[in-house]
Parts: sequence; structure tokens; C-alpha cells
Amino acid sequence: MLLVMDAGNTTTVVGIFDGEKLVGHWRLSSILHTSDEFGVYLLTLLTAAGVKAGQIDSAVLSSVVPTLDVPICEAIRTYFNVDCLRISAFIDIGMEIRYAAPRDVGADRLVNAVGGMHKYGAPLIVADYGTAITFDVVSTDRAYLGGVIAPGLVSGIETLFGRAAKLPQVGLELPPSVIGRDTNESIQSGILHGNAGLTDHLVNLIREQLGCRATMVATGGHAELMGKITKSIDHVDPWLTLDGMRLIHERNKKN
Repeated sequence: MLLVMDAGNTTTVVGIFDGEKLVGHWRLSSILHTSDEFGVYLLTLLTAAGVKAGQIDSAVLSSVVPTLDVPICEAIRTYFNVDCLRISAFIDIGMEIRYAAPRDVGADRLVNAVGGMHKYGAPLIVADYGTAITFDVVSTDRAYLGGVIAPGLVSGIETLFGRAAKLPQVGLELPPSVIGRDTNESIQSGILHGNAGLTDHLVNLIREQLGCRATMVATGGHAELMGKITKSIDHVDPWLTLDGMRLIHERNKKN
């Protein structure tokens, strides 16, 4: 079985693949720091899914938090006795990278592009709704072009809460109407519908620049919520990142 981990600034996503089948997946707060913490946490998750540590024979990591790379890889080596493939622009991802500085591209963005292209073809736009909202673009000839990075939904709420003394911190729930009837609903409407408008506008601009109607896929923790209120999203695939990691691992496992 394959263990996949996507370490982000706010959440860490963990998945277990048996061949091509995703048999378990979890989205966790990124609060762990040591290899032992990660190891015990992973063992607990696997036990809940009915998977034994000895069944894990390979692992792959996508990370945008460099300080977590070493403890995660050490945990996987210590607790599962396997070496972890770390995804970057310097391994074979099966896609040409036309970014001006390939080493600057986040591993999560490359993984999303690979997973999206495999499942939905090209040209393609993948929006990942996480700490930041990233839009990644795959050309008609299946090359990674780059994209857009915007503040995330939770980041917007935290900024309002931190900078405006009288505004409360609210949950990300869709309000009954665009016109909020109280402060909480007003903030929720501004964050959600505002980012839905941002999504639709950016996707339209990207499609214009590409000269075609590229397929639009949404992934990440808030993908399903945004899929309800945007006009440009064609597919919602919350676990697309995990599929991309599996595909890249398959391509590189012989090495």
C-alpha cells in the first residue's frame, strides 16, 4: 500500500492507496512538529482504517512547509521502514514545466496539475482552496504554465478578525442570502461570494488568454462549498491532490 501526505500551512492531508483505490483519507490541522508525533498520529489513522503498518510498502510527500519535510520523512522511515519520495520540480512528474523559475513552484501546485490532467485532460485550470487559493494552468499540449495565487478564505476571515476590533471570527458557512442579516452573515457573504466572484473573473481571464474554454476543476478543503456558488467550476474533486501524488510516485518508483 502507498502512504501519501500533503503538508500545507494550515492542514496536512493523508491518504492510503491500495493500487489505484483510495482506501482512506484524512484532512488534519498542521499542528505536529516532531517525527514521533507524526509517527504516532499516522499509526492511529491507519489503525482506524484497518491497515497495519507492515502493509505500507511505499510513501510520497508533497510539502510547502520545509520545516516539516525532515520530521515527516523520518517518521515514515522509523515507523514504516520505507523511504519517502519527496515531490519537487526536479523529479520526473510527466509534464513539462514552463514556469520561469521551476524550483519556485510549490509541490502541491504541480501535484494538482498532474492529477487534474490525468483525470480531466487538457487544457485545464485547477483551483485549490486552502490557506491560499491557487489557480494552476495546463496548456493544450499538456505543459504546466503557471497560474495565480490569491489569499484563502480562512486567511480573509482571520485578517478581518485580527485587524477590526468589533468584527467576530466566523465559520465558513454559506449564509441564507447575499445580503447578510447580521454581522456574521455579512462576513460570510463577503468572504464566500467575494471569492466566488474572484474565481469566476480569474477563470474567465485565463480562458481568454488561453484562447479556449479550459476545463475548470476545484479541489481542497473548501472546494465543495465554492462549487455551489461559482459559475465557472466544471468539476469538484476534493482529493485530487492525493491522486496526483500517486501518479507521480508510480512514475518514479523504479528510481
